[in-house]
Amino acid sequence: MKVKNIDINKVIPYHNNPRKNQAVDKVASSINEYGFQQPIVVDKKMVVIVGHTRLLGAKKLGLKKVPVAIADLSETKSKAYRIADNRLNEDSEWDFEFLNMEIGILQEDDFDLTQLGFNEQELNNLLVNPEEFDEASLEEQGQLDELEPQMITCPHCKKEFDRRIYA
Repeated sequence: MKVKNIDINKVIPYHNNPRKNQAVDKVASSINEYGFQQPIVVDKKMVVIVGHTRLLGAKKLGLKKVPVAIADLSETKSKAYRIADNRLNEDSEWDFEFLNMEIGILQEDDFDLTQLGFNEQELNNLLVNPEEFDEASLEEQGQLDELEPQMITCPHCKKEFDRRIYA
């Protein structure tokens, strides 16, 4: 795949984009923090196949050029890929043990966690310290005391965590 930096005004949003409520602010923030790490994929006519929100985020940031990959797909396959690319992400699930460990490592490195796309409440829920977790609330969450502990060790900080708390 060849990626070219193209004038942002030459990239045409697809008029029937099936996604709505796009997270433009979050994507603009991500582009601002990390740069453009995924190109916008367009057809031969420069119509967006995937990357609508990246295009809107780039426009919000006032970028003049964006990285673009031109796909060699038929119109039918472009339509199908546009839908499949969005739908397939919905089937993925978080592994909360590893997510919590990774966020903990970022926190130790003083990384701005607001750049991850989670809201404040979601971050607070992810960052529960199992050592300070109230035993009464554990019982309210499904009688965890009746299950065998499932300890995992963070490869970075070497702390042990009970997997049951994050499952």
